[in-house]
Amino acid sequence: MSATRRRTLVLLAAGVAAVTWWAMRLTVGRGAATPPDIPWLVVAVELVIAGVVLSMGWAVRQYQRGKRPTLDPVRAARTAVLAKASCYTGALLTGWYGGQALSLLTDADVPGSTTLAAAAGVAVLGAVVLAVVGLVVEHWCRVPPPAGDEPVRPLAADPDPAAG
Repeated sequence: MSATRRRTLVLLAAGVAAVTWWAMRLTVGRGAATPPDIPWLVVAVELVIAGVVLSMGWAVRQYQRGKRPTLDPVRAARTAVLAKASCYTGALLTGWYGGQALSLLTDADVPGSTTLAAAAGVAVLGAVVLAVVGLVVEHWCRVPPPAGDEPVRPLAADPDPAAG
């Protein structure tokens, strides 16, 4: 499993934000209602998930530093997968709520749009925290290369067949 690139997450969030902004502008422009207020529970759930991922990642980090005697390899692998999922979920939610916030801020004539945009902005902050925690924990879950081993080089054709 390769490390998640920050650039990929930023592009994903920007793409989802653009699509969300466009879709909201289109639907609200045709007379549809704006989405309901974003409950504060969304932010709480984002932060709770980030806390769980962080605590699981801390256990892996402590094991790698020798401060924890044992760690189930399956738990370590699950932690790495959960960290990667948190990165992508955080990026998707950042784009989703960021696009809503942008759409609501550009529609000042919609009643209550600033309140809705503020709630979406707080949800964006929670999603960014989730993505950053995922990146940090994914970094903690890296396995260092074995000590003293040289990297294996691929076998190349010997230009001199007599050299043996």
